[in-house]
Amino acid sequence: MLRLVGLWANLCIISGIWAGPSTTQAISKGVEWLTRYGYLPQPDPMAARLQTQEELSSAIKTMQRFAGLPTTGKLDEKTLSMMNKPRCSLPDIIGTSELMRRRKRRYALSDSTWKKKALTWHVRSFPHSSLLSAGHVRNILYYAFRAWSNASALTFHEVGLKEADIVVDFSRSYHEDSYPFDGPGGTLAHAFFPGEHPISGDTHFDDEETWIYDPGNESPGRGTDLFAVAVHEFGHALGLAHSSVKESIMMPYYQGPVGLPHQYQLPLDDIMGIEQIYGKRHSDSPPEREGPVLPIPTAPRIPSLPPNRPTHGPHLPSPDRCKAQFDAIANIRGEVFFFKKKHFWRMQPAGNLISLEPAQILRFWNGLPPDFKAIDAVYERTNDSQIVFFIGSHYWVFTDTQVNQGYPHPISDLGLPPGTIIGAAFVWPHNGKTYFLAKDQYWRYDDRMGQVEAGYPKPVTLWKGVPSELDDVTRWNDGNTYFFKGTKYWRFTGGNVEADADYPRSTSQDWMYCQAPAPAPTPSSPPAPGGRGKEGMCLCRGSALKLAPLLAWILAFAWALC
Repeated sequence: MLRLVGLWANLCIISGIWAGPSTTQAISKGVEWLTRYGYLPQPDPMAARLQTQEELSSAIKTMQRFAGLPTTGKLDEKTLSMMNKPRCSLPDIIGTSELMRRRKRRYALSDSTWKKKALTWHVRSFPHSSLLSAGHVRNILYYAFRAWSNASALTFHEVGLKEADIVVDFSRSYHEDSYPFDGPGGTLAHAFFPGEHPISGDTHFDDEETWIYDPGNESPGRGTDLFAVAVHEFGHALGLAHSSVKESIMMPYYQGPVGLPHQYQLPLDDIMGIEQIYGKRHSDSPPEREGPVLPIPTAPRIPSLPPNRPTHGPHLPSPDRCKAQFDAIANIRGEVFFFKKKHFWRMQPAGNLISLEPAQILRFWNGLPPDFKAIDAVYERTNDSQIVFFIGSHYWVFTDTQVNQGYPHPISDLGLPPGTIIGAAFVWPHNGKTYFLAKDQYWRYDDRMGQVEAGYPKPVTLWKGVPSELDDVTRWNDGNTYFFKGTKYWRFTGGNVEADADYPRSTSQDWMYCQAPAPAPTPSSPPAPGGRGKEGMCLCRGSALKLAPLLAWILAFAWALC
């Protein structure tokens, strides 16, 4: 198992700049947010460098200045409230933090501008849960583009899909660009910077938001104004980064409606930014003709809501990773996935958790039954890289994140006794064979032949030093195999069938990077205030790593991806 250091030391440091009740969850969310949006550098798993309290405080102050908050350098109530606001998913600071902190104006990103001034656009999909018709959506987006053409030398024309520079989609959760949406609230939309990649300039809106047209802000809290968000995201599609100027449309946080689209004019800061990239609008150029299919937008009726009815659906309560006894654990494409109820955590090959907060299984894998309680086992087949999920007496086979047609199938189709409940499924690196475990016995399965091998089942006691009825078994990229049950795990090096010495160990500390329970204080040696000794050394214990954000650098360099 990799020995990783960093996160818990960071959390112990940041507790010194915490201005409220010090909870691990709140502190970790604050550090994750700062990393996700560029205020803290991404972790380098090879360096395992720790941030100092001064660095963390400086990052918080930078965020507070950017958001127009008092620069306390502490995670106070106002700061945490701002972190929880709906916003764009593009980082606020792009590039090295030192370079960006010295800049007083952000405007364009290096090499991320269109090389032409006549751009085209197309709406490929429309919102499903909105009262806005397709024509109304196109109308609103037209005026959002026109806000930028009225302030620069750019022109925009709606065309067919194949000819479009900027393609607009309304999508849900995982939508094939590696940046899944998170449901109502949170991330509203994202856009890709200009470049040579086919997705460059494309703009995606979360279809689970309630998109409305409400220029007068007559129904606050009933939904999100599409025009205001579209103007912001199209700014990114043209090459603009976020602005710290409070009046700017490129502020990262959703500020509500901005008025009538046909009368809207960009704030001065945004005009200066777009002019710097593409030049000023020619004084003799008349405004673009609205045309008969693009009248001045009118607002559809916003239905009244029953008393006390929330406008956003509730998020599923997520389990605590530090207390979780995982239902299933699997190595998929070199990453390890930890499943608990309807959520999962994801560990990258470098050993970083993508996020301390779990993601929802049904937002990632499409085709599992929506009413399932827990995943029993998961593994990736070696012969075709298909992913197999076991729930109860059935199994599902996935190609990446989409279920294959015709599933589920009963587990008996694999040659196992009817009614068998698979508790663990894994490929043993020693021989490349697949093993299915159920209570105190196991079967060896040939994925290429599609059948259980003769002579099975056999007792799980083949692997010495582990209990029966395991939660799951998985391999790691170091060639070793790890057995999990409850809050403990065992390591089997190479093809050994006996657990390594000094095992079992704590799953939460070594895999989930949770703090070891503090020893009970004794009268002769009481704990120092704040968990620190006389010399200010952190008393946090356990393996750790610096935080890797859920959607780290979500769009900063997406235009350059291959």
